[in-house]
Order: sequence, then structure tokens, then C-alpha cells
Amino acid sequence: MNRAKINSPQGKMRFSNQIGQKLLERNFLLFVTIALFIAMYIAGLIAYKDKNFGNVQTFLNLFTSNAGLIIVSVGMTMVLITGGIDISVGSVVAVTCMMLAAMMERAGIGAAPAMSIVLLFGLAFGAAQGWLISYLNIQPFIVTLAGMFFARGLTAVISLEMITITNETFLAIAQKRIYLPFGGYLNRKGVMIYPYIYPTVVMAIVIVIIAYLMLKYTKFGRSIYAVGGREQSARLMGLNVKRTKFFVYILNGLLSALGGIAFCLNTTGAFVELARGFEMDAIAATVIGGTPLTGGVGNVYGSLFGVLIKALIETFVSFQGNISSWWSKIIISALLAFFIVLQNLLVRRKNKTKSAT
Repeated sequence: MNRAKINSPQGKMRFSNQIGQKLLERNFLLFVTIALFIAMYIAGLIAYKDKNFGNVQTFLNLFTSNAGLIIVSVGMTMVLITGGIDISVGSVVAVTCMMLAAMMERAGIGAAPAMSIVLLFGLAFGAAQGWLISYLNIQPFIVTLAGMFFARGLTAVISLEMITITNETFLAIAQKRIYLPFGGYLNRKGVMIYPYIYPTVVMAIVIVIIAYLMLKYTKFGRSIYAVGGREQSARLMGLNVKRTKFFVYILNGLLSALGGIAFCLNTTGAFVELARGFEMDAIAATVIGGTPLTGGVGNVYGSLFGVLIKALIETFVSFQGNISSWWSKIIISALLAFFIVLQNLLVRRKNKTKSAT
């Protein structure tokens, strides 16, 4: 009887409506983020059409200037999905860059070995924090606060002065332009100029794709969502909650170090105050991208759009020219507050629906 009702035209329509409503609720924040990005980009095309805002290169620069942040935000997304947080990532980016500069310029270590060493450092750093959080049940905020102070202090211990990177291999990677076969234009001399990206952008996009596939199609990815949704239910399902959290923080440490490499390829130098506030940018981009602080929900492509929204705001301020760059921080904080309130309203609505049924 029930099957007959479902197979009837009315039953099929009701079932499809229920599925559509669930998908809309699950991806509502993502839709809002993407719609906001599109609206902002169209506004930029209208407001700055006389400043070549619609140039393909201008769009690609959104990725180029934020490649490191995109990579770090991927790791932050996984941490927030589990219901945790990591405020040490900015300091890890700084110490990664300082270690790279010191090894190549003072110790004479090659670019490839130096990058390998900092990636191992990121793994070890993430494992230490993950062990304290997962197996000793210490609050993530406390552990990563200590990690932030440790990494920033280690940056100062390595060098209080700025170190400029002159390693030929490193600079060759940093300055390598990858030209795209579309979006070109003729300059005043009649030469076709094609837009380009740097290896850091390729690195960031590859990381986003890998993380998306892992979260969506692997057992480990599904475990991350289950742990963030409700730990007790995850345990009853037979999942090893502690091990899942542990590996998430290891991955986050690795991605923070990789983001530090990408960031350093853009700056080609290191100093103590590098990436100050970077962790707040990563959290803001992730939350704006639709990953709530309560865990259980989120996606990396939403975080990508969150980073691009931040980049758009900074581009608007730069194109305007006559306003302070601090306005970008004010606007981003307002957007962050808006998305947190929106997330809270959605959670309340969901709870009311559950209690009504």
C-alpha cells in the first residue's frame, strides 16, 4: 500500500519535493554565498568598467593573491566540520615561510629539500595538536592557542629580521607564468596578450578538488561529517571518533604548511609579522562559504567562494583608491556576522521542525 502511494503521480511529486527541500536546506548557505559572489562581481563590472575590472587577468588575480589562503581554508573547513577550530594556522604559515627562507638563504639548503622539511614540520605540528585534542580531550581552542604562540615565537627565534629569498629554483617557481589559451587581448602594439596564472594557483585548485573528492566519496570523508554531526551517534555507528579527529588535524597541519609554501612563493621573503591575522581570514572565508561553527556541515568549494568574496572586497577597495584598506576588514566582519546569524536562524528552524514532527 505504501509502495503504491509512493509510485502514484502524487506520491512521486511529494517525494521529489521532500528531496528537493532537503537539498535546499543542506545547501542553502552555499547558494547564498555563490549568489553573493555573482552579485558582487556584476556590481564590480558595472562600477569599474572603465578600470578594466572585466579583464580576465583581474579575475585570475583573485586566485593568485589568495592561493595560500585557499589551501589553508581547505584544512580549516575539515576542522570546522568536525566541530573543532584551529587558530594557529596563521602562525604556521609564518614559521613555514621563515623556515624556508632561513634554510635556503642561511643554511644553503636547496628549494626542494627545504619544502619537504617544512611539510614534515606541518605534519608533526598537526599530529601534536591532534593528539592533544583527540586523545587527551583538551579543548581545540586552548590547544591551537598554545600552538599559535609556539609557532609565532619559533618564527621570531629563527630570525627577527626580514629574510629575502634569492634561491634561483624557488624564484623560478614563484615567477613561472602559465599562460591560458583564452581571454587574450591586443595591446597598443598589436601584440596578443594572454592571461596567466602562477603554479600556486594550480596547487590551490588541485587541493580543492582532492579535498572535495575525499570528503564526498571516501569513508574517511563521510566519517568527518558524522563526527561533526554528533559524536555519540558516530560512536554507535562504530566509527573511531578520536582517530578521525586526529587525522583531520594532521591533514590541517600539512595543508597549513603547504599554504605557507604558496604564501611564501608570493612574498619571496619572510619576517616575524608575516600572515598576522591569517587564521581569522581562513575562519571567516570558511564560515562565509557555508561551513557553520557547530560542525557536521560544510564543503570546500563553498570555502573557495568565501575566499573569492574576500578577494573581491579587497579588489573593490583597491580600485576605489581613495578609501582606507581597513574598510575591507570591516566589510568582511559584517559579512561574517551576517552568515553566523543566518546559520543560527537555520539551526533554530530545523530544531523547531524536528520538535513539531
